[in-house]
Amino acid sequence: MSGKQFRRKTPEELLASIQKIKKGRLKIIIGTVSGSGKTYHMLQEGNVLRERGIDVVIGLISETNRQKTIDQIGNLDKVPTVHWEEEGTIKHDLDLDAIIKRNPEVVLVDSIAHQNRPEAMFPTRLEDINYLISKNISVITTMNIYEIKEVYDEADKLTGGKVKVELFVPEDTLSLANEVKLLDVTPEVILERSKEDFNNNDENTKYTQLFHKSNLAVLRELALRFIANEVNDELDEYREIHGMVGPSGASEKILVTVQYHWNGSILIRRGQQISKRLGGDLQVVCFQPPNKKFTTDELTFKRSIIKLVEKVGGNFEELPLRSKSIASEIVEYSVRNNITSIVLGQSKRTRSEEIVNGSIVNKILRKSKNIDVFIVADRARKDGERLIPTMQVNKEITDPYRRLNPQELAQEIHKIKRGSLKVYIGAAPGVGKTYTMLREGNELKKKGIDIVIGLLETHGRKETLEKVGVLDVIPRKVIPYKETTLEEMDTEAIIQRNPEVVLIDELAHTNVPGSKYNKRYLDVEEILEAGISVISTMNIQHVESLNDSVEQIAGIRVRETVPDHILKDANEIELIDISPKALRERMKEGRIYAPIKIEQSLNNFFKTGNLIALRELALREVADDVDERLEAWERDLSLRGPWRQEEVIFVCVNLKPNNERLIRRGFRIAYRLKAKLYVSYVKVHDNFSEEEKLSLKKIKDLTARLGGKFELYETTDRRHVFIELVKNILEKKTTHVIIGQSARSRWEEIKAGSIVQKLLRELRHLDVLVVADPKEGQDKI
Repeated sequence: MSGKQFRRKTPEELLASIQKIKKGRLKIIIGTVSGSGKTYHMLQEGNVLRERGIDVVIGLISETNRQKTIDQIGNLDKVPTVHWEEEGTIKHDLDLDAIIKRNPEVVLVDSIAHQNRPEAMFPTRLEDINYLISKNISVITTMNIYEIKEVYDEADKLTGGKVKVELFVPEDTLSLANEVKLLDVTPEVILERSKEDFNNNDENTKYTQLFHKSNLAVLRELALRFIANEVNDELDEYREIHGMVGPSGASEKILVTVQYHWNGSILIRRGQQISKRLGGDLQVVCFQPPNKKFTTDELTFKRSIIKLVEKVGGNFEELPLRSKSIASEIVEYSVRNNITSIVLGQSKRTRSEEIVNGSIVNKILRKSKNIDVFIVADRARKDGERLIPTMQVNKEITDPYRRLNPQELAQEIHKIKRGSLKVYIGAAPGVGKTYTMLREGNELKKKGIDIVIGLLETHGRKETLEKVGVLDVIPRKVIPYKETTLEEMDTEAIIQRNPEVVLIDELAHTNVPGSKYNKRYLDVEEILEAGISVISTMNIQHVESLNDSVEQIAGIRVRETVPDHILKDANEIELIDISPKALRERMKEGRIYAPIKIEQSLNNFFKTGNLIALRELALREVADDVDERLEAWERDLSLRGPWRQEEVIFVCVNLKPNNERLIRRGFRIAYRLKAKLYVSYVKVHDNFSEEEKLSLKKIKDLTARLGGKFELYETTDRRHVFIELVKNILEKKTTHVIIGQSARSRWEEIKAGSIVQKLLRELRHLDVLVVADPKEGQDKI
């Protein structure tokens, strides 16, 4: 244990600590655009704090005609603002002297990005806020994501100059905050809110061109990814402080290792495509012997490689090769920099050379943990470079004037009659999903929508129960089980009641034995088929394809999962964001679990590092979903160029425990590529043990849930397994093979050969991803 905690602080350190204690806190609520609900949520939080006995005042709020926002002002005290006029427009500044005199514990200040009047104490509102914080007054404030210059530049480009900004905040503004909360609101909700606002408020006309579905989706994705990157920095810092190494499981970091050679650009472009596909960061490294003198050709390739890395948005490093083992250098670097996938070119070693010197790929896999190895296809084996598509080829071109046949007509009618699904998703329990769902339910009720509660889980939370309001509740169904009775959602009663909308909590729930379906999401499917719309909730750890990432983050295998296609088919997905610190505070206050479970939860699933990682995972997953939906809209509107080559993902499995990880990895790649997914197993004998039969069933079920096709091949000779795999890989015109890490030892590979190396030699024209086995320990390097 370090002795630093026992050392007395110096006078300077003591003064700095005291000043920090005497400063107020800063919380920033971020929206994607006007209409996200920033002011509403700020006022709502102010009222919650006031109810707890905190002295809260309104320092300044933006003029609004939204009744919901006006209602939130409630009994909050207001400090008068300073009015001034600029070019015929009345503007408002904070009255700093009045606020200091009033000396509240918390002041609510709207719109942090604001230029003050010329004679004000400070030029900007941000400086006003920093001044109040220095006086031990905490501030809750709001801003739009594009008021950060870095985001604005991208947003301006992607929306064609539709974003209008009067003032930017400094780049380090978010780092000054104690808490940052993103309000994730779908384009559909914002467009609905904007209809009335634009009709009644002339000041909003400047936003009308921005308020198109695709523009709002672009801003939403930028916001999610930007905050995810901020959270990633926070996670990296936390892990470094706590001595944690290797990938966190929350994000993808791609490493491309190159030499100053003609194929360097191919590897970099491939790495960039992979990082874009997985929403990750790209790192390019060239290991060179110390004091090496480069040839003219190598210097030329070096310049072009550095230029290309900069162009594709990656980071480049040239590092000295300190040992004879390039594999050790790569692994050391990868662990140190939290790399999740290493991109390599095809090995030039022959079979005999690999027997003598070993395989670099296998060395890397044996020495690392949770790091996949991606071997790029040898372009010399095929004419031209195969492109990575963002969407699948649509081979059917429909004549818009052709009448629909009866089957097509029935499909269209079914789409219209089916209910819509909205899912609130969070990083962990207690973020406020159920609370928000109930609030929306009451708002819909006020608009005359026939809405009921199908199933509600309050977990004893008083503030959640109070949000039920005037909503009708469908009684639960009582199901006899053994010598007792259990309760479950009454799907038949909901369908018989036939409301327009039903609220159903905890989508990933496993039903009690004796229910019609074993999973609640299947009940929801039946309700949707009956033409009833559903609003539901779930946490990010319940997404099927993220199961491995969640286990890597939290150290637990989540058993209750929802197939990805449920979320993919949902009409809306909305993230409920909250900082880990705020969530842990809720836990300590007893607002999530009963007092008896608080300490245990804080020391396990609710550890700060877990919550930071899960928050980042949730932000990135919803951002990917937004990207998919935006891509679909653009495809429908023919905004993109010709569709490119179709990809086929072929996953090779055996009956080892790691196979479900391979299938999930294959699915996530196939989903991003709009690719066909095949999962294959070669059977050599029929004498399966019960454990093997169970493994085979799990593989089949998981493949089906993820929308892939499982195929079972047979051979009578174990030596022909490889031949059978290659035959089917080629028949299916596969572009991407996924295989697990070899379980064979170095001696077994010399004796019998490595299936990975056999595939790489036989299928040099294909990309091969070797997925690491996380249960293998990391060797010393």
